[in-house]
Amino acid sequence: MQYDEIMVRYGELSTKGHNKRHFIERLGTNVRDALHQFPNVKVHPKADRLHVILNGENSVQVMDHLKMVFGIQTFSPVVKVAKDYSAVVKAATALIADQVSKPTTFKVETKRSDHHFEMDTFQMNRQLGADLLEAFPELLKVDVHQPAVTVWVEIRLDGIYLSSEVIKGAGGLPVGTAGKGMMMLSGGIDSPVAAYLAMKRGVSLEMVHFYSPPYTSEQALAKAKELTGKLANYCGSINFIEVPFTEIQETVKEKVPEGYLMTVQRRFMLRLAVELANRRKGLAIFNGESLGQVASQTMESMRTIEEVTNLPVLRPVLSYDKTEIIKIAEEIDTYDLSILPYEDCCTVFTPPSPKTKPRIDRAQKYEQVLDIDGLMQRALAGIKITRIHAGEEFLNQNEDVFAELL
Repeated sequence: MQYDEIMVRYGELSTKGHNKRHFIERLGTNVRDALHQFPNVKVHPKADRLHVILNGENSVQVMDHLKMVFGIQTFSPVVKVAKDYSAVVKAATALIADQVSKPTTFKVETKRSDHHFEMDTFQMNRQLGADLLEAFPELLKVDVHQPAVTVWVEIRLDGIYLSSEVIKGAGGLPVGTAGKGMMMLSGGIDSPVAAYLAMKRGVSLEMVHFYSPPYTSEQALAKAKELTGKLANYCGSINFIEVPFTEIQETVKEKVPEGYLMTVQRRFMLRLAVELANRRKGLAIFNGESLGQVASQTMESMRTIEEVTNLPVLRPVLSYDKTEIIKIAEEIDTYDLSILPYEDCCTVFTPPSPKTKPRIDRAQKYEQVLDIDGLMQRALAGIKITRIHAGEEFLNQNEDVFAELL
């Protein structure tokens, strides 16, 4: 069935008091961004609802995108008709025919903002309910207390709007209302899940991805970009920042004892992420570390790595076990991408026996032989920033190139 608009309900935004307007405006921007591929759609954020006017666009495809935008509690597809009762009956009959296939209970609930319309809410509820019972005598039974289906009728100044379905949204807060952070995105399972959880609480993220050609492949870079495209479904679009890391990794491998390779490399990664945050107005660093999962994710290791900055380092999946993380990854459709066997720079230089309890003074000592400022400046000079939109694919775009490499 083709609908005229989608009516969006805010949920948690309704509790934001004087800040509510900012949250609603941000949600409107995110919805427009998420629906950028539907040129005829118009988005109108209002105090009580957000209205997505379809103007002929495919309602099913639009709703598939809306389901993933944070800040939306529920939404309903809506049909608009003229202020004529016979048009209301025709539209309500079509809604029931489209939604109901077996016997169920229903009621009609009317809201009238145009008080000049000839029927009041009680009359509309009673008459439309009777007409629907007559049209579907084998399917419908009235239950005004706990109906399985409710036909909502809203009589506005510009027409009458009908809906009969409530679809659950992604919940959370609109991305961008809780400040901006830099997400250290690898190609693994954990960091996309951490990004998802941070975005759900309103954090606007930029993805920082370290790559080390020729040790890491074009496939690995494309995979990280495509993971970003998956995550962009929840806000519309995300900046992806490629940071060249080859020189740093080669230098660290050459000059730092094996047990501290991972520690010193990660201290460099954090320094670079912090510098990008300072340049791009980020308030915190996010990563996918889960306590005790690997050698670099002990508290001692986290403390030694984090010593290089005073900026907050936030870990949304810190207390999750691997099974819980995988479950979320499957739900947000990043798992199958994450397990593709393209190694990132976190894995290609992994020592066989990294220190699980590295000391800050030892890490500082080993770094004294490194030109930290020079290595960082050259890495930062080589960054590349790409704006990635919801659902963009990169692995398929490079299939011919990858085939030549095999």
